[in-house]
Amino acid sequence: MDDLKQQIKELIINSLELDGVKTEDIVDSDPLFREGLGLDSIDALELGVAIKKKFGVKLSAENADNRKHFASVDALAAYITEFKS
Repeated sequence: MDDLKQQIKELIINSLELDGVKTEDIVDSDPLFREGLGLDSIDALELGVAIKKKFGVKLSAENADNRKHFASVDALAAYITEFKS
């Protein structure tokens, strides 16, 4: 799963064009939104599209669990792993 977390971090940095942020700056368990990495709702949309393209994960704007899935790198990795199984 460490490889998957690394891929997610790279995807976050590249798709959101986070200049000056390195993968080692992102702590797996830290929140991605508000505190932590400080992403916002526009970032969430862009990240959702990037994750859907890269990992083939189905996401829906109506899904109440999206906030939970996007909480951290750990949460995204768990969701992608669960979705792929």
